[in-house]
Amino acid sequence: MSDDHGPAHYIRIWAILVALLVVSVIGPMFEIQVVTLITAFGIACVKAYMVAANFMHLKTEKTLAVYMLVTCLVFMFLFFAGTAPDVMKTEGTNWDKPALRAMIAAGLAEGADHH
Repeated sequence: MSDDHGPAHYIRIWAILVALLVVSVIGPMFEIQVVTLITAFGIACVKAYMVAANFMHLKTEKTLAVYMLVTCLVFMFLFFAGTAPDVMKTEGTNWDKPALRAMIAAGLAEGADHH
């Protein structure tokens, strides 16, 4: 068994994750927007990478992981490209969105009130 997968490795990763958790909880207490964004989202991305790479063993399965990621992104793009033309319309043949039309009308009426 290599040193990378021994108990000490996992304990070290766990300790780093706990430290990052503490930083992400304390960061927003400063009430500085940039610090909050970095500590909330930046550290979350780092923690997600560390969990995936170390506990899900994606470091050793790089080719498969890249293939799966690219495949998922291609399918998401195809789904969006296939549904967006219909979903993003407000009207058309056999396509009626009364709630959206009411929201647009209300927004236009509200905008007219402000002028």
